Amino acid sequence: MSYSVRLTAAAERQLRRLSGRVQERLVGALVLLELEPRPAGCRKLTGESLYRVRVGDYRIVYEVRDRELLVLVLRVAHRRDVYRR
Repeated sequence: MSYSVRLTAAAERQLRRLSGRVQERLVGALVLLELEPRPAGCRKLTGESLYRVRVGDYRIVYEVRDRELLVLVLRVAHRRDVYRR
């Protein structure tokens, strides 16, 4: 049972702005989310139904929709910026 990973328009823009090497690492993590949306090391964000995965100094913040088998990526950013609204 494999999930599909979708990025919001904002998350796509954030990913495109990053350097090629960082993009490769983040895309690798996104591919792994297709197989396991809640991998070891992921954290549920306090007070929200969102999860985050660490990739070095970067974070992927996403929502898991189990009924649709969907991982919706909301933000991809450096750890100092990802939680700012």
